Amino acid sequence: MSFWSRVFGAIVVLAAAGSTGFISRAEASCGAVSCFVVIGSQQQVPQAGMLTINGIYNFTPMRVLGGTTGVIPGIDQSGRQMILDHHRETRTITQQATLDLNYGLTERIGLQITVPYMWRTHKHIDGIGEDGPNGEGDSTRFSSNGIGDMRVGLKYNVLPTLRSMVVLGFGVYLPTGNTGSPDSTGALMESPAQLGRGQVGLNPTIYQTYELIPHRLNQFLSASYRHTFRNNNGYQFGDEYMLNAGLNLVTTPWLILTGQVNYRYLVHDNFSSSLLRSAVPSDAPDFPGEAVPVDPAIRNRAVPTTGSTYHAFSPGFQLNLGQLIDSSWTNMTSVYFYAQIPFARDSNNSLAQGTSFVFGLSKSFQMLGSGA
Repeated sequence: MSFWSRVFGAIVVLAAAGSTGFISRAEASCGAVSCFVVIGSQQQVPQAGMLTINGIYNFTPMRVLGGTTGVIPGIDQSGRQMILDHHRETRTITQQATLDLNYGLTERIGLQITVPYMWRTHKHIDGIGEDGPNGEGDSTRFSSNGIGDMRVGLKYNVLPTLRSMVVLGFGVYLPTGNTGSPDSTGALMESPAQLGRGQVGLNPTIYQTYELIPHRLNQFLSASYRHTFRNNNGYQFGDEYMLNAGLNLVTTPWLILTGQVNYRYLVHDNFSSSLLRSAVPSDAPDFPGEAVPVDPAIRNRAVPTTGSTYHAFSPGFQLNLGQLIDSSWTNMTSVYFYAQIPFARDSNNSLAQGTSFVFGLSKSFQMLGSGA
């Protein structure tokens, strides 16, 4: 079997596994995610001595889907307690501005540094079974902004030809994002909503592209995996698998139309804690009241309403400004836009990512001679 057959076959099998449930069933995420699309200037290796800068803004809303309640566990990190049926999710909105730097160390090896700045707002009903005259809980808000987890990675162009490219990458997420922001009551907000994960993450990637019609139509595939270690609050984010495939059509030298299908699978998170449940009316006269212990032992426990499965179609376009306006500031400059539209989501009674938007600008500078 050829190299291309093995690569394509592995991607098809993994995608089918995620769609049909071969991978264990995902459980939806409390907290937040970010929109994700494939941007070629991020994935490729620039020429030796060339610096490519991407400035990217994305807007990602999350809400509870119709037919679900949004009731999830509460995560008390300071007390190392997981309290079942303690929150009712309402919404999360994440805005992210990303500075992405790609530099060609050689013709085949590139260095990538990604720095995200995030604005996040979240709302849920807290203290179900404890607060309010009927145990309905209290509305709680959370907002935070700042640097997220930076990523530093190396990329290697395995197959540099005139019509094709295969880039292998390996990145490390650094715990630079804030993990200590409080909610509107002054309590430490749960890890899934914080700007950072609080621990190092490993992120291997692969990107492939091929010109089906030279200078006119090309296809691309990408896949990535993330594993994050347990943070100091006892919380470990679930592993993340992403697959993307799409086409780019050059309609004119200055306008490229693109369409891609995006798939993300998040494994459920894990929390080192004791286990409790919210009080219910049958616990009267201790209702509303304190949470009821179920297992006082501190164990590594799967958070039962975390993780997700998400499929989306993302149409977009890219304008090559240098082909429209001949000037020094438009040379090797492009702007792009994508709308990520979900068509299948497994949110398991919690928040699900809605239609999201990506705006970006890419600019390349030749820092050293291309023969470096």
